[in-house]
Amino acid sequence: MKVTLTGLPGVLLIEPRVFGDSRGFFFESWNEREFERIGIRARFVQDNHSRSGRGVLRGLHYQIRRPQGKLIRVVAGEIFDVAADIRRSSPTFGRWEGVHLNAESHKMLWIPVGFAHGFCVLSDFAEVLYKATEFYAPEDERCILWNDPELHVDWPIPGGAPALSAKDAAGTRLRDAEVFQ
Repeated sequence: MKVTLTGLPGVLLIEPRVFGDSRGFFFESWNEREFERIGIRARFVQDNHSRSGRGVLRGLHYQIRRPQGKLIRVVAGEIFDVAADIRRSSPTFGRWEGVHLNAESHKMLWIPVGFAHGFCVLSDFAEVLYKATEFYAPEDERCILWNDPELHVDWPIPGGAPALSAKDAAGTRLRDAEVFQ
C-alpha cells in the first residue's frame, strides 16, 4: 500500500495494491493489520454508500460530540473530496486539503476525528463508500458552509453553482461554528 501525506496532519491519501488481469481486479479496501502498520488504528462501526449526480456538493459535515473518523473511496465516477481542519488548537486550524478520488485509481482518503468532510461530484454521477468510526448521530451533526469565505475551499464545481441540500445551503460559517478544541 502506498501512503501519501497531505498538508493536514493525519489526513492520508492511500493507494492500495491492485491485482488485475483480463478478468478484472482485486484489492483489499480494509485490512486492520495493514492500516495499523501505517498508523491508522480504527474500529469501524458503520459503512455508508451515497450516489449523487454531477455538480452535487455534500458537506462540510462533522459530528461534534460523537466525532467520526472516515475512510472514503469511490466505486463509480469521480469526486473532489475535502477535509477541513476544525480543531481550534491545531496549527492547521481553518486549512483544508482536497483530492480527486475516482473508481479507476482505487485511492482512498483517511480523514481522522477533528475534521469536517465534504465532496463535489465531477462525473455524470458518483458512488461514494465510506467507513465511519462512530454511528451517525443527527443531534450531534454540524455543517460548515461549503463556500465559507475564511476556509475558501476551491471547489471545482462543474457548471458553476453546486446542487445542495437545504441543510448544506444553510451551513454555519467557520467563525461561528461549534468546533473541536
